[in-house]
Amino acid sequence: MPHATASWLVDNTALSFEQIADFCGLHILEIQAIADDTAATKLTGRDPVRAHELTLEEIEKGQDDADYRLVMLKGPEQVRRTKGPRYTPVSKRQDKPDGIAWIIRNHPEISDGAIGKLIGTTRTTIQAIRERSHWNIANIVPKDPVTLGLCSQRELDALVVKAAKKAGIEAPTDVRFDGDRAALIEELRAERTANALAAEAALNEDEAPAAPVEHTRDSLFKS
Repeated sequence: MPHATASWLVDNTALSFEQIADFCGLHILEIQAIADDTAATKLTGRDPVRAHELTLEEIEKGQDDADYRLVMLKGPEQVRRTKGPRYTPVSKRQDKPDGIAWIIRNHPEISDGAIGKLIGTTRTTIQAIRERSHWNIANIVPKDPVTLGLCSQRELDALVVKAAKKAGIEAPTDVRFDGDRAALIEELRAERTANALAAEAALNEDEAPAAPVEHTRDSLFKS
């Protein structure tokens, strides 16, 4: 549950977005969306310490060194499904047709079988959407499956590259986020600097001596 784990790390640690993204296998902008509370789905944090995936000492190492990469504890080997579509939470199953339509429109080189494994659906559903014979086709709106939370950006990118290689075409280069990381870091630095200057100005204002009261001749007579 990478998104839920990322949500917990954002709320409970001082780790950088890049460290959290690297540990959870997500894009740094997905972490930014979680921190800004603009993610497509409201997430309930999942504590990786209680799940025996991280130790507090490991988190402290990451907080002390922004270049440090968190190391996940090696837990017991989990039994994984080797056949059939991936499991999708009930709350997100209604979003599957939108994600399938997006992949069909933007990456026609990806096979129905690959889409089924990525999204967790059947070939029959994919074919119906492709042929526009799906029972709810009028209400299906193509949406990025990553934004919908149906898969991670890393999984989608890997599938696109694999499908392009198999089809003998050059994999498209996603330039949507070029420069966003640098801009985000610069924005955070500027925000921290502005906050520090504001705090310093407020402190100086509190410590400044009160201006002396000037008594004029008229004011003395009035008093």
